[in-house]
Amino acid sequence: MKQRLNGYDAFIYGFTLLFALFCVMPMVLVVIVSFTDEMMVARNGYTFWPEKWSLDAYKLVFRSVDVMLRSYAITIFVTVVGTLCALVITAGAGYALSNPHCALRNTLSLYFYFTMLFSGGVVPWFIICRQLGLVNNIGALIVPSLMFNPFNMFLTRNYMAGLPPSLRESAMIDGASELTTAARIIIPLSTPVLAAVTLFYAIGYWNDWWNAIMLVENSKLFTLQYMLFKLQSEVSMLSQMQHVSSANASQLPSETLKMATAFATAVPILFLYPFLQKYFVRGLVMGAVKG
Repeated sequence: MKQRLNGYDAFIYGFTLLFALFCVMPMVLVVIVSFTDEMMVARNGYTFWPEKWSLDAYKLVFRSVDVMLRSYAITIFVTVVGTLCALVITAGAGYALSNPHCALRNTLSLYFYFTMLFSGGVVPWFIICRQLGLVNNIGALIVPSLMFNPFNMFLTRNYMAGLPPSLRESAMIDGASELTTAARIIIPLSTPVLAAVTLFYAIGYWNDWWNAIMLVENSKLFTLQYMLFKLQSEVSMLSQMQHVSSANASQLPSETLKMATAFATAVPILFLYPFLQKYFVRGLVMGAVKG
């Protein structure tokens, strides 16, 4: 038997659909502008109905297909390896600091919190990276960002600390070690928060260009973000030179190039969200302990 839709439900569905459209429209506009002719953008601005289409921006982005594919491969490798390693470190630190049997957990928490308020600066960071040999190698793109974000660690610690204490006590009575308790009980029940942290780390590694600028000189190790950043800088400089020389600056797709690079970098990481979405809404802790 079909249930009739009342006015309240219709309003909620309509409002949700309208809100979703407003969220999608900026991304749609980015895609449309990236395929718009540069002269039309200069004349009419950003519009959903361009007068003339063009692939100049994408031709410029992928003018060297081999270089771009290599940059994509390096970025994907750095994102996957860096995210997994950072997740292991964060989960381990969160478990240790949430464990009431850890004698120095309050002192360590204060130490990690201190790093959220004060930073050593760029120069000490660069010197340490050079002393560790993190220059012109793949480790330079992974290790400097591997030192986990204290916010993610505190997020994981607070979630694990909120789990029923009887879980740890039951494991200890059964003779389970701390490693077994963490690997088989606490961490599996912390899947929702670890999924959120995974997404944070993956986005951070995917969008990182700072490490490539500061620590990498070998062009074969350039990440995607750095390659596109370098390309935009070159196009911007050439456009300014054309303005100074009174040449036709519209020959270079400067505005459409920005949209093309945004689309080229955003789409791959968007595919990660559907795989993690269910963990944000599913309550794995509910019913873990029976009274």
